[in-house]
Amino acid sequence: MAVGVLALQGSYNEHIAALRRIGVKGVEIRKPEQLTGVDSLIIPGGESTTMAKLAELHNLFPALREFVGSGKPVWGTCAGLIFLANKAIGQKTGGQDLVGGLDCTVHRNFFGSQLQSFEMELSVPKLAEKEGGTATCRGVFIRAPAILEVGPNVEVIADCPVSSDQLKVAIPASDGQEEKEFTNNRVIVAVKQGNLLATAFHPELTSDSRWHRYFLAMVDESKEEAAPSEVMVKYDLYGDGNDRVKKPYDLPIFE
Repeated sequence: MAVGVLALQGSYNEHIAALRRIGVKGVEIRKPEQLTGVDSLIIPGGESTTMAKLAELHNLFPALREFVGSGKPVWGTCAGLIFLANKAIGQKTGGQDLVGGLDCTVHRNFFGSQLQSFEMELSVPKLAEKEGGTATCRGVFIRAPAILEVGPNVEVIADCPVSSDQLKVAIPASDGQEEKEFTNNRVIVAVKQGNLLATAFHPELTSDSRWHRYFLAMVDESKEEAAPSEVMVKYDLYGDGNDRVKKPYDLPIFE
């Protein structure tokens, strides 16, 4: 089995190393035609705007959307989650292109800047049920997004508390709905919808291989039941213009 890893920018090497540790080959994907040689894809964390610009430069978006719509398993971590979302807020002026397919609203930098990066234990009973081990996992959040809303067919796997000093977030109006304020005391950080898996944190930066094994189980299941995920071709882009592009940091492995 070979798993494609989008290798434009970000932590693709860490994903490939994590796959190698469990005996699976990771294949770097940089061109549309390379997607035809893999049955699954990981979109890694990184700087989402930079990744989007590079994907546009290489004309990858049509092929990525076709891949998602084909029912082949795709896992997005951090920036990869933003790529897969149907709707993203908190983006830079002008927004960025999205692949779409995941029925959710994601806030690009919900947890703040690079300086607000953190780690915490997450409750993941569904992961433990599938892959064994403890009912918690270490979540590494680096300038991380968060999921504010999900559709009815999205399964929530993990969430986390919002600190008391977290600023309230306005969800812009769309599709005839009025603008509303997100004031929940928890946000969603891991979801699954059909052939799509998404995490706001970085499992590839820990020694816990269960998330990668969980994704590989999705790959095995997809070969038995080829059920395409419903892809929404329309999505919303918003940007507040307050973010600045930062050079990505080297990503260590946290034990």
